Amino acid sequence: MNAKIEDISSVKKKISFEVPAEKVNEEIEKAYKKIAKSAKIKGFRAGKVPQAILEKTYAPQMEEQVLNRLINDSYFKALVEHRIPAISDPEIVDSSAIEKGQPFTYEAHVEVKPEVEVKDYTGLTLQKERLEAGDEVIEERLEEMRAGRAEKEVTSRKKARTGDFVTIDFEGFLNGVPFAGGKGEDYELELGSGTFIPGFEEQVEGMKRDEEKEISVTFPEEYGNKELAGQPVVFKVSVKEIKEKVLPALDDEFAKGFGLESLDELKSKLKEAHVSQETNRIDGDLRERLMTALIERNSVEVPEAMVQSQLQYMLKNITNRLQSQGMSLEMMGMNESSFNAMYRETAVKQVQGSLILEGVARQEDLKVEEGEIDGKLEQIAAMSNAPLEAVKKYYAADEARQGLMAQIAEEKAVEFLLEKSTVNEVDKAELAGQDQEAGKE
Repeated sequence: MNAKIEDISSVKKKISFEVPAEKVNEEIEKAYKKIAKSAKIKGFRAGKVPQAILEKTYAPQMEEQVLNRLINDSYFKALVEHRIPAISDPEIVDSSAIEKGQPFTYEAHVEVKPEVEVKDYTGLTLQKERLEAGDEVIEERLEEMRAGRAEKEVTSRKKARTGDFVTIDFEGFLNGVPFAGGKGEDYELELGSGTFIPGFEEQVEGMKRDEEKEISVTFPEEYGNKELAGQPVVFKVSVKEIKEKVLPALDDEFAKGFGLESLDELKSKLKEAHVSQETNRIDGDLRERLMTALIERNSVEVPEAMVQSQLQYMLKNITNRLQSQGMSLEMMGMNESSFNAMYRETAVKQVQGSLILEGVARQEDLKVEEGEIDGKLEQIAAMSNAPLEAVKKYYAADEARQGLMAQIAEEKAVEFLLEKSTVNEVDKAELAGQDQEAGKE
Protein backbone atom coordinates (compact mmCIF):
# COMPACT_ATOMS: atom_id res chain seq x y z
CA MET A 1 0.00 0.00 0.00
CA ASN A 2 1.23 3.45 -0.93
CA ALA A 3 -0.06 6.49 0.96
CA LYS A 4 0.72 10.09 0.09
CA ILE A 5 0.02 12.75 2.73
CA GLU A 6 -0.71 16.37 1.81
CA ASP A 7 -1.81 19.32 3.95
CA ILE A 8 -5.07 20.93 2.86
CA SER A 9 -4.90 23.33 5.82
CA SER A 10 -3.49 23.39 9.34
CA VAL A 11 -6.44 21.27 10.46
CA LYS A 12 -7.10 19.01 7.48
CA LYS A 13 -5.01 16.50 5.54
CA LYS A 14 -5.50 14.72 2.23
CA ILE A 15 -4.35 11.10 2.09
CA SER A 16 -4.06 9.50 -1.35
CA PHE A 17 -3.95 5.69 -1.35
CA GLU A 18 -3.00 3.06 -3.88
CA VAL A 19 -3.67 -0.56 -2.89
CA PRO A 20 -1.77 -3.10 -5.08
CA ALA A 21 -3.72 -5.32 -7.48
CA GLU A 22 -2.55 -8.43 -5.60
CA LYS A 23 -4.25 -7.20 -2.42
CA VAL A 24 -7.40 -6.35 -4.37
CA ASN A 25 -7.48 -9.87 -5.90
CA GLU A 26 -7.00 -11.41 -2.47
CA GLU A 27 -9.90 -9.47 -0.97
CA ILE A 28 -12.17 -10.24 -3.92
CA GLU A 29 -11.54 -13.96 -3.46
CA LYS A 30 -12.24 -13.70 0.28
CA ALA A 31 -15.47 -11.83 -0.39
CA TYR A 32 -16.79 -14.40 -2.89
CA LYS A 33 -15.90 -17.29 -0.56
CA LYS A 34 -17.90 -15.64 2.19
CA ILE A 35 -20.82 -14.93 -0.13
CA ALA A 36 -20.76 -18.50 -1.49
CA LYS A 37 -21.52 -19.94 1.96
CA SER A 38 -24.96 -18.34 2.04
CA ALA A 39 -25.68 -17.68 -1.65
CA LYS A 40 -28.99 -19.07 -2.86
CA ILE A 41 -29.18 -19.79 -6.61
CA LYS A 42 -31.89 -22.03 -8.01
CA GLY A 43 -30.44 -25.37 -9.13
CA PHE A 44 -27.38 -25.19 -6.89
CA ARG A 45 -26.82 -26.33 -3.35
CA ALA A 46 -25.56 -23.83 -0.75
CA GLY A 47 -21.79 -23.51 -1.04
CA LYS A 48 -21.71 -25.16 -4.48
CA VAL A 49 -22.51 -22.15 -6.69
CA PRO A 50 -19.89 -21.76 -9.46
CA GLN A 51 -17.60 -18.69 -9.22
CA ALA A 52 -18.76 -17.33 -12.60
CA ILE A 53 -22.40 -17.31 -11.50
CA LEU A 54 -21.46 -15.74 -8.16
CA GLU A 55 -19.60 -12.97 -9.96
CA LYS A 56 -22.56 -12.33 -12.23
CA THR A 57 -25.16 -12.29 -9.45
CA TYR A 58 -23.35 -10.98 -6.38
CA ALA A 59 -20.89 -8.44 -7.80
CA PRO A 60 -22.49 -5.46 -5.95
CA GLN A 61 -22.26 -7.27 -2.56
CA MET A 62 -18.66 -8.23 -3.30
CA GLU A 63 -17.73 -4.66 -4.20
CA GLU A 64 -19.24 -3.30 -0.99
CA GLN A 65 -17.39 -5.81 1.19
CA VAL A 66 -14.06 -5.34 -0.57
CA LEU A 67 -14.36 -1.56 -0.59
CA ASN A 68 -14.94 -1.45 3.17
CA ARG A 69 -12.09 -3.88 3.91
CA LEU A 70 -9.55 -2.13 1.70
CA ILE A 71 -10.38 1.34 3.04
CA ASN A 72 -10.45 0.30 6.70
CA ASP A 73 -7.20 -1.63 6.50
CA SER A 74 -5.23 0.96 4.55
CA TYR A 75 -6.64 4.04 6.26
CA PHE A 76 -5.90 3.03 9.86
CA LYS A 77 -2.46 1.68 8.92
CA ALA A 78 -1.65 5.06 7.38
CA LEU A 79 -2.74 6.88 10.55
CA VAL A 80 -0.39 4.75 12.65
CA GLU A 81 2.57 4.71 10.26
CA HIS A 82 2.48 8.45 9.55
CA ARG A 83 1.38 9.44 13.09
CA ILE A 84 -1.59 11.42 11.88
CA PRO A 85 -3.60 12.82 14.87
CA ALA A 86 -7.00 12.32 13.24
CA ILE A 87 -9.98 13.65 15.23
CA SER A 88 -12.79 12.93 12.76
CA ASP A 89 -14.01 10.13 10.55
CA PRO A 90 -12.47 10.21 7.06
CA GLU A 91 -14.36 11.78 4.17
CA ILE A 92 -13.84 9.61 1.07
CA VAL A 93 -13.89 12.12 -1.76
CA ASP A 94 -12.78 9.92 -4.67
CA SER A 95 -12.21 6.22 -5.31
CA SER A 96 -11.67 3.88 -8.23
CA ALA A 97 -13.76 0.83 -9.07
CA ILE A 98 -13.07 -2.58 -7.56
CA GLU A 99 -11.66 -4.60 -10.48
CA LYS A 100 -9.77 -7.87 -10.48
CA GLY A 101 -6.18 -7.38 -11.55
CA GLN A 102 -6.29 -3.61 -11.03
CA PRO A 103 -4.96 -1.53 -8.13
CA PHE A 104 -7.52 0.29 -5.99
CA THR A 105 -7.04 4.01 -5.44
CA TYR A 106 -8.91 6.45 -3.26
CA GLU A 107 -8.55 9.84 -1.58
CA ALA A 108 -9.56 10.62 1.99
CA HIS A 109 -9.82 13.95 3.78
CA VAL A 110 -9.50 13.96 7.55
CA GLU A 111 -9.42 16.64 10.24
CA VAL A 112 -6.43 16.67 12.57
CA LYS A 113 -5.67 18.35 15.86
CA PRO A 114 -3.30 21.23 15.13
CA GLU A 115 -0.10 21.71 17.09
CA VAL A 116 -0.15 25.45 17.74
CA GLU A 117 3.13 27.35 17.98
CA VAL A 118 2.15 30.15 20.35
CA LYS A 119 3.70 33.59 19.94
CA ASP A 120 3.82 36.74 22.08
CA TYR A 121 2.40 35.06 25.15
CA THR A 122 4.52 36.75 27.82
CA GLY A 123 4.60 40.37 28.93
CA LEU A 124 0.85 40.90 28.56
CA THR A 125 -0.89 43.75 30.38
CA LEU A 126 -4.23 42.72 31.86
CA GLN A 127 -6.92 44.45 33.88
CA LYS A 128 -8.40 42.69 36.90
CA GLU A 129 -11.41 43.76 38.91
CA ARG A 130 -10.55 44.70 42.48
CA LEU A 131 -12.31 42.55 45.08
CA GLU A 132 -14.77 44.62 47.08
CA ALA A 133 -16.28 42.83 50.06
CA GLY A 134 -18.22 45.66 51.68
CA ASP A 135 -20.58 45.09 54.60
CA GLU A 136 -23.49 46.44 52.54
CA VAL A 137 -23.51 43.23 50.50
CA ILE A 138 -23.78 41.17 53.68
CA GLU A 139 -26.58 43.39 54.94
CA GLU A 140 -28.47 42.92 51.68
CA ARG A 141 -28.09 39.15 51.95
CA LEU A 142 -29.32 39.24 55.56
CA GLU A 143 -32.40 41.17 54.47
CA GLU A 144 -33.08 38.59 51.76
CA MET A 145 -32.83 35.86 54.38
CA ARG A 146 -35.18 37.78 56.70
CA ALA A 147 -37.68 38.12 53.85
CA GLY A 148 -37.45 34.37 53.28
CA ARG A 149 -38.35 33.75 56.92
CA ALA A 150 -41.04 36.43 57.08
CA GLU A 151 -44.50 35.53 58.32
CA LYS A 152 -47.81 36.96 57.16
CA GLU A 153 -49.98 38.46 59.84
CA VAL A 154 -53.28 40.32 59.68
CA THR A 155 -52.43 44.00 59.76
CA SER A 156 -54.01 46.59 62.05
CA ARG A 157 -53.79 49.13 59.23
CA LYS A 158 -57.01 49.98 57.48
CA LYS A 159 -55.64 50.37 53.95
CA ALA A 160 -53.62 48.00 51.77
CA ARG A 161 -50.18 49.08 50.54
CA THR A 162 -47.34 47.74 48.40
CA GLY A 163 -45.89 44.58 49.91
CA ASP A 164 -49.15 43.55 51.60
CA PHE A 165 -50.96 40.30 50.86
CA VAL A 166 -54.63 40.90 50.14
CA THR A 167 -57.29 38.21 49.95
CA ILE A 168 -59.73 39.23 47.24
CA ASP A 169 -62.76 38.11 45.27
CA PHE A 170 -62.84 39.40 41.70
CA GLU A 171 -64.73 39.05 38.45
CA GLY A 172 -63.82 40.51 35.07
CA PHE A 173 -66.22 41.92 32.45
CA LEU A 174 -65.62 42.61 28.76
CA ASN A 175 -68.25 44.97 27.35
CA GLY A 176 -70.36 44.24 30.43
CA VAL A 177 -70.22 40.46 29.95
CA PRO A 178 -68.20 38.13 32.26
CA PHE A 179 -65.31 36.47 30.38
CA ALA A 180 -63.88 33.00 30.91
CA GLY A 181 -61.06 32.77 33.43
CA GLY A 182 -61.75 36.22 34.81
CA LYS A 183 -63.22 35.16 38.16
CA GLY A 184 -61.56 34.22 41.42
CA GLU A 185 -62.50 33.78 45.07
CA ASP A 186 -60.30 34.01 48.16
CA TYR A 187 -57.33 34.77 45.94
CA GLU A 188 -54.23 35.93 47.82
CA LEU A 189 -52.37 38.62 45.89
CA GLU A 190 -49.08 40.26 46.85
CA LEU A 191 -49.35 43.92 45.92
CA GLY A 192 -46.36 45.05 43.90
CA SER A 193 -45.53 41.54 42.67
CA GLY A 194 -46.67 42.24 39.11
CA THR A 195 -48.76 39.07 39.11
CA PHE A 196 -51.87 40.66 37.61
CA ILE A 197 -52.46 42.80 34.54
CA PRO A 198 -50.53 46.11 34.62
CA GLY A 199 -52.54 48.69 36.56
CA PHE A 200 -54.60 46.18 38.56
CA GLU A 201 -52.48 45.94 41.71
CA GLU A 202 -51.90 49.70 41.80
CA GLN A 203 -55.67 50.29 41.99
CA VAL A 204 -56.10 47.72 44.78
CA GLU A 205 -53.57 49.67 46.86
CA GLY A 206 -55.39 51.95 49.24
CA MET A 207 -58.49 49.75 49.42
CA LYS A 208 -59.88 48.86 52.84
CA ARG A 209 -61.00 45.54 54.25
CA ASP A 210 -64.56 44.69 53.07
CA GLU A 211 -64.38 47.44 50.45
CA GLU A 212 -65.70 46.80 46.93
CA LYS A 213 -64.43 48.60 43.88
CA GLU A 214 -64.54 48.55 40.08
CA ILE A 215 -61.09 48.54 38.47
CA SER A 216 -60.58 49.43 34.82
CA VAL A 217 -57.53 47.98 33.04
CA THR A 218 -56.48 47.06 29.51
CA PHE A 219 -55.02 43.69 28.60
CA PRO A 220 -51.56 43.88 26.94
CA GLU A 221 -51.48 43.62 23.15
CA GLU A 222 -49.28 40.52 23.42
CA TYR A 223 -51.63 38.75 25.85
CA GLY A 224 -51.99 35.02 25.12
CA ASN A 225 -55.80 35.08 24.80
CA LYS A 226 -56.42 36.83 21.49
CA GLU A 227 -60.01 37.67 22.45
CA LEU A 228 -58.74 39.71 25.39
CA ALA A 229 -55.45 41.03 23.95
CA GLY A 230 -55.55 44.85 23.86
CA GLN A 231 -59.12 44.95 25.21
CA PRO A 232 -60.28 47.30 28.00
CA VAL A 233 -62.05 45.40 30.79
CA VAL A 234 -63.59 46.08 34.20
CA PHE A 235 -62.96 43.99 37.31
CA LYS A 236 -65.29 44.04 40.27
CA VAL A 237 -63.04 43.54 43.28
CA SER A 238 -63.75 43.10 46.98
CA VAL A 239 -61.04 42.99 49.64
CA LYS A 240 -61.67 40.40 52.33
CA GLU A 241 -58.41 40.47 54.29
CA ILE A 242 -55.14 42.41 54.46
CA LYS A 243 -51.94 40.84 55.74
CA GLU A 244 -48.46 42.27 56.04
CA LYS A 245 -45.02 40.71 56.16
CA VAL A 246 -43.56 40.55 59.62
CA LEU A 247 -39.78 40.15 59.49
CA PRO A 248 -37.96 38.26 62.22
CA ALA A 249 -35.49 40.16 64.36
CA LEU A 250 -31.84 39.97 63.31
CA ASP A 251 -30.41 38.40 66.42
CA ASP A 252 -28.74 35.23 67.64
CA GLU A 253 -32.06 33.36 67.56
CA PHE A 254 -32.39 34.16 63.88
CA ALA A 255 -28.89 32.72 63.25
CA LYS A 256 -29.75 29.56 65.17
CA GLY A 257 -32.46 28.90 62.59
CA PHE A 258 -29.61 28.32 60.12
CA GLY A 259 -27.69 25.99 62.43
CA LEU A 260 -25.29 28.63 63.76
CA GLU A 261 -24.67 29.92 67.27
CA SER A 262 -24.77 33.68 66.79
CA LEU A 263 -25.56 36.51 64.41
CA ASP A 264 -21.84 37.37 64.21
CA GLU A 265 -21.09 33.83 63.09
CA LEU A 266 -23.81 34.07 60.44
CA LYS A 267 -22.36 37.34 59.16
CA SER A 268 -18.90 35.78 59.07
CA LYS A 269 -20.17 32.80 57.06
CA LEU A 270 -21.98 35.08 54.62
CA LYS A 271 -18.89 37.21 54.11
CA GLU A 272 -16.74 34.12 53.60
CA ALA A 273 -19.16 32.77 50.97
CA HIS A 274 -19.38 36.16 49.27
CA VAL A 275 -15.61 36.56 49.11
CA SER A 276 -15.23 33.04 47.69
CA GLN A 277 -17.94 33.61 45.09
CA GLU A 278 -16.56 37.00 44.04
CA THR A 279 -12.99 35.69 43.92
CA ASN A 280 -14.03 32.88 41.60
CA ARG A 281 -15.98 35.29 39.40
CA ILE A 282 -13.11 37.79 39.20
CA ASP A 283 -10.55 35.06 38.52
CA GLY A 284 -12.79 33.68 35.78
CA ASP A 285 -13.10 37.12 34.23
CA LEU A 286 -9.31 37.59 34.35
CA ARG A 287 -8.81 34.25 32.62
CA GLU A 288 -11.24 35.31 29.87
CA ARG A 289 -9.27 38.54 29.39
CA LEU A 290 -6.06 36.54 29.22
CA MET A 291 -7.47 34.19 26.60
CA THR A 292 -8.88 37.07 24.55
CA ALA A 293 -5.44 38.70 24.51
CA LEU A 294 -3.76 35.45 23.46
CA ILE A 295 -6.30 34.74 20.70
CA GLU A 296 -5.80 38.29 19.36
CA ARG A 297 -2.05 37.58 19.11
CA ASN A 298 -2.37 34.07 17.67
CA SER A 299 -4.51 33.18 14.68
CA VAL A 300 -5.64 29.61 15.39
CA GLU A 301 -7.64 27.59 12.87
CA VAL A 302 -9.83 25.05 14.65
CA PRO A 303 -11.15 21.73 13.32
CA GLU A 304 -14.92 21.53 12.96
CA ALA A 305 -14.92 18.23 14.85
CA MET A 306 -13.50 19.97 17.94
CA VAL A 307 -16.04 22.78 17.68
CA GLN A 308 -18.90 20.29 17.49
CA SER A 309 -17.50 18.35 20.43
CA GLN A 310 -17.29 21.55 22.51
CA LEU A 311 -20.85 22.50 21.58
CA GLN A 312 -22.06 19.08 22.71
CA TYR A 313 -20.20 19.52 26.01
CA MET A 314 -21.76 22.95 26.53
CA LEU A 315 -25.23 21.68 25.60
CA LYS A 316 -24.96 18.80 28.07
CA ASN A 317 -23.91 21.16 30.86
CA ILE A 318 -26.74 23.64 30.34
CA THR A 319 -29.29 20.83 29.90
CA ASN A 320 -28.23 19.29 33.22
CA ARG A 321 -28.43 22.68 34.98
CA LEU A 322 -31.89 23.35 33.59
CA GLN A 323 -33.11 19.88 34.59
CA SER A 324 -31.92 20.47 38.15
CA GLN A 325 -34.19 23.54 38.17
CA GLY A 326 -37.14 21.66 36.69
CA MET A 327 -36.71 23.34 33.31
CA SER A 328 -35.74 22.35 29.78
CA LEU A 329 -34.07 23.86 26.73
CA GLU A 330 -37.47 24.10 25.04
CA MET A 331 -38.84 26.15 27.94
CA MET A 332 -36.03 28.64 27.23
CA GLY A 333 -37.24 28.92 23.63
CA MET A 334 -34.33 26.92 22.19
CA ASN A 335 -33.56 23.57 20.62
CA GLU A 336 -30.22 21.94 19.85
CA SER A 337 -29.96 23.64 16.47
CA SER A 338 -30.62 27.16 17.76
CA PHE A 339 -28.33 26.53 20.76
CA ASN A 340 -25.48 25.55 18.43
CA ALA A 341 -26.04 28.63 16.28
CA MET A 342 -26.14 30.94 19.31
CA TYR A 343 -23.05 29.53 21.04
CA ARG A 344 -20.89 28.54 18.07
CA GLU A 345 -18.63 31.59 18.35
CA THR A 346 -18.13 30.89 22.06
CA ALA A 347 -17.26 27.26 21.32
CA VAL A 348 -14.73 28.30 18.67
CA LYS A 349 -13.00 30.66 21.12
CA GLN A 350 -12.93 28.00 23.83
CA VAL A 351 -11.31 25.51 21.45
CA GLN A 352 -8.81 28.16 20.33
CA GLY A 353 -7.99 28.93 23.96
CA SER A 354 -7.53 25.26 24.81
CA LEU A 355 -5.14 24.75 21.86
CA ILE A 356 -3.16 27.85 22.81
CA LEU A 357 -2.80 26.77 26.45
CA GLU A 358 -1.75 23.31 25.29
CA GLY A 359 0.87 24.96 23.09
CA VAL A 360 2.18 27.11 25.95
CA ALA A 361 2.42 24.07 28.23
CA ARG A 362 4.37 22.19 25.55
CA GLN A 363 6.68 25.09 24.71
CA GLU A 364 7.42 25.81 28.39
CA ASP A 365 7.71 22.10 29.23
CA LEU A 366 5.05 22.34 31.96
CA LYS A 367 4.72 18.75 33.13
CA VAL A 368 1.87 17.33 35.22
CA GLU A 369 3.29 15.64 38.31
CA GLU A 370 1.68 12.68 40.05
CA GLY A 371 1.22 14.71 43.23
CA GLU A 372 -0.74 17.32 41.30
CA ILE A 373 -3.09 14.63 40.03
CA ASP A 374 -3.67 13.36 43.58
CA GLY A 375 -4.33 16.90 44.78
CA LYS A 376 -6.82 17.50 41.99
CA LEU A 377 -8.65 14.27 42.78
CA GLU A 378 -8.97 15.32 46.42
CA GLN A 379 -10.29 18.71 45.31
CA ILE A 380 -12.87 17.10 43.02
CA ALA A 381 -13.99 14.75 45.81
CA ALA A 382 -14.41 17.66 48.24
CA MET A 383 -16.31 19.84 45.76
CA SER A 384 -18.64 17.04 44.66
CA ASN A 385 -19.03 15.64 48.19
CA ALA A 386 -18.08 12.22 46.83
CA PRO A 387 -15.87 9.50 48.36
CA LEU A 388 -12.24 9.95 47.31
CA GLU A 389 -11.93 6.28 46.34
CA ALA A 390 -14.92 6.57 44.00
CA VAL A 391 -13.38 9.63 42.35
CA LYS A 392 -10.03 7.84 41.95
CA LYS A 393 -11.76 4.84 40.40
CA TYR A 394 -13.56 7.03 37.85
CA TYR A 395 -10.39 8.83 36.82
CA ALA A 396 -8.44 5.57 36.59
CA ALA A 397 -9.98 5.04 33.14
CA ASP A 398 -7.57 6.17 30.42
CA GLU A 399 -9.85 8.72 28.73
CA ALA A 400 -10.93 10.33 32.02
CA ARG A 401 -7.33 10.46 33.28
CA GLN A 402 -6.10 12.05 30.05
CA GLY A 403 -8.84 14.66 30.32
CA LEU A 404 -7.90 15.40 33.93
CA MET A 405 -4.22 15.76 33.05
CA ALA A 406 -5.12 18.13 30.20
CA GLN A 407 -7.17 20.23 32.63
CA ILE A 408 -4.28 20.41 35.13
CA ALA A 409 -1.86 21.32 32.32
CA GLU A 410 -4.16 24.15 31.23
CA GLU A 411 -4.38 25.45 34.79
CA LYS A 412 -0.58 25.40 35.07
CA ALA A 413 -0.30 27.24 31.75
CA VAL A 414 -2.73 29.93 32.95
CA GLU A 415 -0.78 30.32 36.21
CA PHE A 416 2.47 30.62 34.25
CA LEU A 417 1.01 33.20 31.85
CA LEU A 418 -0.39 35.34 34.68
CA GLU A 419 2.98 35.29 36.42
CA LYS A 420 4.54 36.57 33.21
CA SER A 421 1.90 39.30 32.78
CA THR A 422 1.37 42.71 34.34
CA VAL A 423 -1.99 42.57 36.12
CA ASN A 424 -3.52 45.90 37.15
CA GLU A 425 -6.35 45.88 39.68
CA VAL A 426 -9.08 48.46 39.04
CA ASP A 427 -12.50 49.20 40.49
CA LYS A 428 -15.49 47.43 39.00
CA ALA A 429 -16.99 50.65 37.64
CA GLU A 430 -13.71 51.70 36.04
CA LEU A 431 -13.28 48.27 34.44
CA ALA A 432 -16.82 48.39 33.05
CA GLY A 433 -16.10 51.82 31.59
CA GLN A 434 -12.91 50.56 29.93
CA ASP A 435 -14.80 47.61 28.44
CA GLN A 436 -17.48 49.95 27.12
CA GLU A 437 -14.89 52.19 25.48
CA ALA A 438 -13.12 49.17 23.99
CA GLY A 439 -16.43 47.96 22.54
CA LYS A 440 -16.82 51.26 20.65
CA GLU A 441 -13.48 50.89 18.91
